[in-house]
Formats: sequence, structure tokens, C-alpha cells
Amino acid sequence: MDNEKLKILIVDDEPDILEILKINLENAGYKVYSASNGKKALKKADLIIPDLIILDIMMPIMDGIETCERLRLDERFKETIVIFLTARGEEYSHIAAFESGADDYITKPVRIKILISKIKALFRRKLATGNSSENLLFKNLKILADEYKILLSGKEILLPKKEFELLYLLANKPNKVFKREKIMKNVWGSDVVVGDRTIDVHIRKLREKIGDKYFKTIKGVGYKFVI
Repeated sequence: MDNEKLKILIVDDEPDILEILKINLENAGYKVYSASNGKKALKKADLIIPDLIILDIMMPIMDGIETCERLRLDERFKETIVIFLTARGEEYSHIAAFESGADDYITKPVRIKILISKIKALFRRKLATGNSSENLLFKNLKILADEYKILLSGKEILLPKKEFELLYLLANKPNKVFKREKIMKNVWGSDVVVGDRTIDVHIRKLREKIGDKYFKTIKGVGYKFVI
């Protein structure tokens, strides 16, 4: 994947962070844009359609969580990679980030080499999996891979990105038990550190939206999709 063709939008209300990240990412070969808050980011994203967005969580006017949620509602940004910047280390902040549609997060102060390494890994993962998904069809459930949505008894349900990826992973091999480590690696990536509760929260939300009958907890091991 040619870095020069990849567009990155940085969103942060701290000018020093914007400048430092912009310089380093441009030196790494990316085409870089910036915005100082979520509202401006939405307008900028609408113009440039970025491949990746680095998004601060705590911002005035519109925070990063709301910005990400709005982006994910737009079909054009379903595949855009989103990395959150956060000064907060609490697990619930990370869960909120993933629920809004984030692909990864990095804590402040930002270590540039780690950030660039994450960006490269996420782009490699996207390239490797971009054309491999097929729609999954069950009796009352259709999982539409390219649209990140499902049809449950004919009713359309839109899912946040990580919820969809978790569902697709499990449903792609019905009745197979997926260990928690396997789920974390495939849905969140080996470079992302998330707590066990993150998986449980996403499963709970899928049960609320789709139905408890589709998901079975294997105590001490993981989960499986039941048909």
C-alpha cells in the first residue's frame, strides 16, 4: 500500500499535538490534514474522505465519541480507520471508544514510533481482509458484510463496526467455540490491549439487538454462534 496515496485526518484541540503529528506523519509519507474539533472534522472528512482518522476524545464543541458515531452513520466512512487519542486510561473509556466505532486507541503523551507502527499495522490488516468477506445467510438472519448491517426477520439493523466484526467472526463458523484470545486478536488486533469486559459488553449488546438464542457463553473459554 503506497503511503503517498493514503490520507490521514488528525483531530485535536491542542495546536502543538496537531503540529507534531502532522510533521511526523508527513515525514512517514502520508498526506495529512487537520481539524481542531469534531465539528470541523466532519466538514473536512466530507471533503477529503480520509483513509484514517486520528481522533482526540476530549474536545470542545463535539467530542471524539460523538464525532466517530456520526462518521460511522455515513456509508462513505464505514471502512475509514479510526484511532482515538486519549489521556484517560479507564477501561470504560476504551469500551466507549470501541462502541462508537473505533479501530484502536493510543494514550497520551503520544509516542510517535508506536503510533506510526499502529497505523501501518491497521493498514496492512485492512488490505489483507478488505475483499475476503461474504454475506452470511441464516433462517431469519442475514449478515451483509459490505454494508456492515444485518436483516433480522426482514428488519434492518445497523451495527457499530466492532459489534459487526465480532458477530461476523462468530457467525462465519456456526457452533465453533472461539476462545477469548482468538476473538481479541481477530476483532481488535494483536497490538490492541483491551480487557475481557470489552468482549462481554459487545456480546451483551449483540444479544440485546439480535437475540440471546444466537450466542452461547462457554464459561472460562469464550463464545460461539448457535444456529
